[in-house]
Amino acid sequence: MKVLVTGANGFVGIALCQRLMAQGMEVAGAVRTAAVRLPSGVSRHVVGDIGGQTDWRSALTACDAVVHLAGRTQTRRESAHETLKTFRAVNVEGTLGLARQAAQAGVRRFVFVSTIKVNGERTPPDRPFAADDPPAPEDAYGLSKLEAERGLIELAQKVGMEVVIVRPPLVYGPGVKGNFAALAHAVRRRLPLPFATVNNRRSLIALDNLVSFLALCADAARSPAAANEVFLVADREEVSTPELIHRLARAYGVPPRLVPVPPAWLASTARLLGRSAAAQRLLDSLVIDASKARERLAWQPEVTMEEQLRKMVGHDQGL
Repeated sequence: MKVLVTGANGFVGIALCQRLMAQGMEVAGAVRTAAVRLPSGVSRHVVGDIGGQTDWRSALTACDAVVHLAGRTQTRRESAHETLKTFRAVNVEGTLGLARQAAQAGVRRFVFVSTIKVNGERTPPDRPFAADDPPAPEDAYGLSKLEAERGLIELAQKVGMEVVIVRPPLVYGPGVKGNFAALAHAVRRRLPLPFATVNNRRSLIALDNLVSFLALCADAARSPAAANEVFLVADREEVSTPELIHRLARAYGVPPRLVPVPPAWLASTARLLGRSAAAQRLLDSLVIDASKARERLAWQPEVTMEEQLRKMVGHDQGL
């Protein structure tokens, strides 16, 4: 079978393309510009900026499935109205434009990688998010992903194309960037980190675990029960921020340097510095119930956190 992967040059996209090819599939990769590298064997399709008018026809030729990873995740300092407008142009209009063209091209299954932010930003430690919980996004990004989900479900009902919605939490692994990479860098440099007294629980997902699930969902023959469903996916266990730092330190072979600072003081300082969102991910709990993915699709995470962190460290050190 042939699968189109959008955002094929990204952190998840590269790993997914490699996984699909290893499973014997033909892979087409959609990218914004030609000036990016793709895994050997992936056919390149330059589509430009993503929006409602993007022409995906050449990329969709003979495809059985689409995994839509591409989207807007960060913005400059724009007004709230302009931020939501920009997110909608890419994440809603761009997604639905692709889905409509996919249906017209005869694509059987459309896998949309959404975000756990559709469910919300935090949970009590003993009340995890579940796939069927009422959505409660708190920012423009999460709202745009929810609107795209709803549009896809409506489209699927009209045209008969199967839609699978996947909401992952923070993804980590070889090549990770952003806040996780910054935390790993601080641990590697043995910097003191003020999280010794943080008592939270966070669900994460290893890159290898996420791509195994996406590859399963892309293959309709292997996952008929995934059609028109929403899934939350995560590693087997959640960790606190101090536990995560200890595991990172062990992977890098350095001692963890945790110092006790009251979480309330950290949150207040983050607000003053305009870093509340970043602090929230280190201080609050966000726990996911992934039992639906395991029970309906017989999916199990392939790697442990320790295994994925060792692989990440090996990548960082060029091993």
